[in-house]
Amino acid sequence: MDLSFQAPGEHHYVHSINEQGICIAGQSYSQSLLLTADQLITDWPPQSFSELNTEFLQAIFQLQPDLVLLGTGSRQHFPSASIMMEFYQRGIGIEAMSSPAACRTFNVLVAESRRVVAALFPLQSAVHN
Repeated sequence: MDLSFQAPGEHHYVHSINEQGICIAGQSYSQSLLLTADQLITDWPPQSFSELNTEFLQAIFQLQPDLVLLGTGSRQHFPSASIMMEFYQRGIGIEAMSSPAACRTFNVLVAESRRVVAALFPLQSAVHN
C-alpha cells in the first residue's frame, strides 16, 4: 500500500507498507520499529504484538510523545489493561489500530507537527491471543 507520492517535508514519513515491510526513507524494514518525526528506532525488541509487554514501553516513553499510534500488524488488536494503564498514568494518549492505519495516521499527524510516536509491528508478525 503506497501512502505518499512525495516527501511531505523534512521529517520521517512512511512511504508504503506491505507484506515485505515498512518503507521509510527508501529503506524497507521487516521488523518492529518506533518512528517519530526525527527518529527511527529499528531495534525495538518485541517482534510481534503478542510479545508486547510493559517492559518494552520504556523506549516509547523516552521519546516523550503526546500520542502513541500502536500498529498491531495486519489487523487491529488491543493491548492489555496493564499496558494501557502505563500510558494513562503518564498522560500519554494511545490508539491501537492496524499497522497500515497507524502509518497513514502517523503521516498526517507528523505533518501537523504533532509529538507522535508510531510503534509499528510488521504485517506478517504473528499474534497469539
